[in-house]
Amino acid sequence: MEKFPGHKKVRSLSDLRLGETAVLEHIDLEEEDSQRLMELGFLPGTKILARRPAPGGDPMVFQVEGSEIAIRRETAKCLKIRSDNLK
Repeated sequence: MEKFPGHKKVRSLSDLRLGETAVLEHIDLEEEDSQRLMELGFLPGTKILARRPAPGGDPMVFQVEGSEIAIRRETAKCLKIRSDNLK
């Protein structure tokens, strides 16, 4: 089911575990919501690090371009990533 042979499986940002790094493939949200996330640094091709969950697990905190940004789990499910075993 891979789009490109040799590439890792595309998952959701919400699937990242603490300390895991991945590359953003695309954002599957309405244009206004996608634009806001891109303004925060969530651009296709950007490396994202899972930092920590808030108490109770939602929102989740991610490091993007040197900034830590909290995103609700429901939104993170709409950001598609590719794991590249980057640490």
